[in-house]
Amino acid sequence: MKQSVNFYQFADAFTNSDRANQFSRDALSAIFDWIENYENDTEEETELDIIAICCDWSEESPEEIAENYGIDVSTCAGRDEIAESVMDYLQDNAGAAISLDSGKIVYLKF
Repeated sequence: MKQSVNFYQFADAFTNSDRANQFSRDALSAIFDWIENYENDTEEETELDIIAICCDWSEESPEEIAENYGIDVSTCAGRDEIAESVMDYLQDNAGAAISLDSGKIVYLKF
């Protein structure tokens, strides 16, 4: 038996699972939209599994991602170029990468 959830129920599920601080509200919204689009594109329902989402997704600054994945950003002239370089890398290697208004990126870890 499956139950459809809206964004508010999705976000509440993180709070109820003691994962309220795992992602920002913007990141949760981006993940929720990505999952909905995935379901629409594949016509496959997914199960709401908070722990799996927390294991599969990460929200970090472009600089943190560059450091964690060894992305060379030494020739980048400023934060915008670093973010662009990191997004290019993630689009080639991750299943999803979404830029947030905060300047951070939420992405599927690999």
